[in-house]
Amino acid sequence: MNRALRLTLPWLSLIVIGVLVYALRYTLVESPDVANLCEKSVGTECAVRHIAVMGFILGSTFGYQMGIYGWVALAAAAAALFWKKPVTAWLAAAAGVVAVVLYCFVPGAFALLVGCLRLVRVQATTSATPVDHHRTGGGEIHAQP
Repeated sequence: MNRALRLTLPWLSLIVIGVLVYALRYTLVESPDVANLCEKSVGTECAVRHIAVMGFILGSTFGYQMGIYGWVALAAAAAALFWKKPVTAWLAAAAGVVAVVLYCFVPGAFALLVGCLRLVRVQATTSATPVDHHRTGGGEIHAQP
């Protein structure tokens, strides 16, 4: 895989996930037409809407309202901090995007920040070129024979 594609693909996929979650939020969750339709009948979009809504109004913990999206984002952020892999960093950022868009702002923002910072760090350390220890010159000054 091309180096530039390997470095940009996680970031582009985060943008795609953000667009999809925004579409879910504004076309199903906040749409008054879908809300009226779901009051009168049951359909696939009503089931998806119900699942999405139940995910962010799960309950309160220590007096703080946080849904399942927030808990998933916090778990993904903890995994990204523990395992220094690009997949866990991307997962934390993706869970953070989903949580922020679907009303779990604080844990989502934390997971998004941790995931993005970890992803930048992992990409910087894995894409660095190794130093050739056997090259001639090596930056040392040698006396002329």
